[in-house]
Amino acid sequence: MNEDNLTTLKILIIGESGVGKSSLLLRFTADQFNPDIGATIGVDFKVKSLAVEGNKAKLAIWDTAGQERFRTLTPSYYRGAQGVILVYDVTRRETFAKLDHWLNELETYCTRNDLVKMLVGNKIDKEDRELQRDEGLKFARKHSMLFIEASAKTRNGVQCAFEELVEKILQTPGLWESVHKTRGDQLTELSQTGYGGCGAYCSLV
Repeated sequence: MNEDNLTTLKILIIGESGVGKSSLLLRFTADQFNPDIGATIGVDFKVKSLAVEGNKAKLAIWDTAGQERFRTLTPSYYRGAQGVILVYDVTRRETFAKLDHWLNELETYCTRNDLVKMLVGNKIDKEDRELQRDEGLKFARKHSMLFIEASAKTRNGVQCAFEELVEKILQTPGLWESVHKTRGDQLTELSQTGYGGCGAYCSLV
């Protein structure tokens, strides 16, 4: 498939400051980890092509600052998004407690009702975790989200999180069909299991 004809999907990464949003993005797009990465100022933006179940998509991934002073960017940041990764830190319960706030913001500003949501519990490589997997899974089920635990440091779960999100988006024709029609993309029929190659790690709820 020609690079210019790939289906382009807008993916957001949201969550409290310090949960590892930028580290997840860096690991996924460049397979790198920087323990000294600074806080995002405003919005970071990266593009990466991804093949899932024989289908190819170009991901435009937006990473925003978690600090309140940057919230003026919110409306344009959310507009047109087809998927969102909501991140919390398994070693900081307060970041989990703020998930409802981020979901409310998403509902307020998102322009698509069928947007696909993925909940990621990050930093599972650390020993001082305060949240168990079942807590994240329960929250994800309550809000009809995909769920996975991950570690940007060790790579665990990172690729899977993005692959499963994209697969679910491509299983929701309303999210990409307008792009599909205008560009003539060829998307093969996805399996309906929803697990792809990461089913052992990722829970669909």
